[in-house]
Amino acid sequence: MGPAAGDGPDAPPDDDTLRPPPPPVRLTPQLACNPQTGMAVLWYIAEHAPELRRWIVVNPRADAALLEYIAQAGGPGVNRALTILLDGLR
Repeated sequence: MGPAAGDGPDAPPDDDTLRPPPPPVRLTPQLACNPQTGMAVLWYIAEHAPELRRWIVVNPRADAALLEYIAQAGGPGVNRALTILLDGLR
């Protein structure tokens, strides 16, 4: 038996193949501190954009593991951001 009708290289494309891919995500301070930003993106920022780590500190979605990583990795403004966060918790 051959392929089903509509299968194969001559079949018309489905809706998914007609859509362009999403644009790349720009790593910005707004993205780093946005509570809607997913944890995978926050971890990516923490690992690859040290200049944005301080902005993750103010993100309410950032969990203890991510904040610990940022504290250990450091970066511009990280110590100050962590100090402000911890002072606010007292």
